[in-house]
Amino acid sequence: MEEKHYRRMTENQQWMSHLCEELWDIPLYDLSIPGSHDSMTYCLDKLSPVDPSSPKLLLFLEKFFPSITRTILKWSITQTMSVTEQLDAGIRYLDLRIAQRPDVSSNLYFVHGLYTSQTVAETLHEIADWLQQNPQEILIVGCDNLQSMLMEHHISLINCIHSIFGAKLCPKHEQPTLRNLWRQNYQLIVCYDNPLALLFEYLWPSIPYWWANTTRTSFLIHFLEMKKQIGRPDGFFVAGLNLTENASYILKHPFGSLKKLTLPKLPFLHKWVEKQHPGVSRDATNIIAEDLIGSDDFVSAVIKLNMKLLDRTHALLKR
Repeated sequence: MEEKHYRRMTENQQWMSHLCEELWDIPLYDLSIPGSHDSMTYCLDKLSPVDPSSPKLLLFLEKFFPSITRTILKWSITQTMSVTEQLDAGIRYLDLRIAQRPDVSSNLYFVHGLYTSQTVAETLHEIADWLQQNPQEILIVGCDNLQSMLMEHHISLINCIHSIFGAKLCPKHEQPTLRNLWRQNYQLIVCYDNPLALLFEYLWPSIPYWWANTTRTSFLIHFLEMKKQIGRPDGFFVAGLNLTENASYILKHPFGSLKKLTLPKLPFLHKWVEKQHPGVSRDATNIIAEDLIGSDDFVSAVIKLNMKLLDRTHALLKR
């Protein structure tokens, strides 16, 4: 990575600890937080089997035309930076889609069309190392795609989370403000997409994800604006600023890729980001997640939205 690009990508490495003190007592679900969509797809394994939950048409074609795996891979890669690089760049929400890879072992992996080569345990240790080196940064992790997992896999995953992070895990009864979390040395909020989360104090409920399921930027923005008119959820939630293809679209564009679809449209999506604002109002945004983070100034734009909260606070004080 060139030195100039490296400096740009790490300028937000400790952005939470650099926020103005006026924002330290505002819950994280009222702040503006940059996230990555399908965070682990940078290490998808081209030799892995296709995810059984993929569209039936792709599963059918894979049986007779194994080469289609290469096409699925190109359309499944949503990130090119490692977890550590994403965190260094300022990402504070990771979207982890977890599953058992059927052709390897009992270890858990990540999945999006195909399975990753990196295990969940390896990734969690990587995250723990980063948190150790950045003790005032708070990370929110969404553990999703868990519906197909057996109970034994849930137990293994939950035990793994607890053994690796231990006292860094923030209990769900805590008020998630920076000041409160710093005071108690909490650094990780784990949101677990399964009713089992109710049984564990350190597992938060799953985070609503606003997903437009479209390849068209105009429809994506319209969808997000409609969701905002309905009103934001009470706690954490994600506005998914990611374009999504379906099986028929992939087959019509066999030489395309998600990267080719997304990159030209990032400037348009970036303009939408700049118009958002965090806070408690019905039309506020919280976590905003994007594909191919690092390809534009997305992370900085999301972080800067917090200045709008600060400006509003100063305006109220002057009254």
